[in-house]
Amino acid sequence: MEIVRGGRVACMPPDPFPTHWSLRTQRLELPHPGSRHRRPLVMGIVNVTPDSFSDGGRHSDIEAAIAHGMNLVEAGADILDVGGESTRPFSTPVMADEELRRVSEVVRQLSAKAGVPVSIDTSKASVARQAIDLGAEIINDVTGLVGDPDMLRVALESQAGICAMHMQGTPQTMQTAPRYTDAVSEILAFLKNRRDALLAAGMPLEKICLDPGIGFGKTHAHNVELLAHAGRFLSLGVPILIGHSRKGFIGERLATRLGRPASEMDLDGGTAGVACALAAQGIQVVRVHAVRLVRSAIELFCAS
Repeated sequence: MEIVRGGRVACMPPDPFPTHWSLRTQRLELPHPGSRHRRPLVMGIVNVTPDSFSDGGRHSDIEAAIAHGMNLVEAGADILDVGGESTRPFSTPVMADEELRRVSEVVRQLSAKAGVPVSIDTSKASVARQAIDLGAEIINDVTGLVGDPDMLRVALESQAGICAMHMQGTPQTMQTAPRYTDAVSEILAFLKNRRDALLAAGMPLEKICLDPGIGFGKTHAHNVELLAHAGRFLSLGVPILIGHSRKGFIGERLATRLGRPASEMDLDGGTAGVACALAAQGIQVVRVHAVRLVRSAIELFCAS
């Protein structure tokens, strides 16, 4: 199905359309183009790390991270995604004990008082297990639940919602020389295989969310191609999450169009613009840093 919005053709999802995302104890209602609730859910980023690409070190103190999470909720976040290990290109892995030290109290307090579901951004089963015990509702794994052989078991036993992402390589290798013959088709096939493998293992469909992994083993051109065709991923029949926030391709794209240096570009403004384009395609979840700006932009866009 296609509709015309603002002179552009927007790809809309086929029926049946997923109506909700079931988490560990909660349920998130999803946007539907035929209903009053049409805007994507906004996942706010809480990095408890010294070296994340955008805000590394800014919220690495536990109390600062908790305060930041509460501020994101006040700004309109529907979900909080807490991470204790940077997955930026060429980042250095951390041990599970250190990751747990960073995130445990943040997850516990935000789960208790934020009023929105908390997601744990980790590829380690032991970290996911403790975060779930502390109240997390979602496991967000950049390895697609294959990086740790125990992760699938933790996800199934906890009954958490999961988000499985595509990544070519590892954070240490993914940006060395990413290559695809057809990026959209290849990543779509990968995510379909992950969905089917999770279903075969006993994961209910309504607990699965998938993420094409913008910036994870992709060139700037691959990222733009994936965003232009994001609506194709809705054929998977599960919520689709896009994490494009503040990534380098935004600055490069704006610099090319405006004829100014990339260093002068407003990455948050560009992030909001991409979020509106994703809303037009029916994407259900966007993961961003600047929650207030993005939430305001997509509220108005989807009300028009």
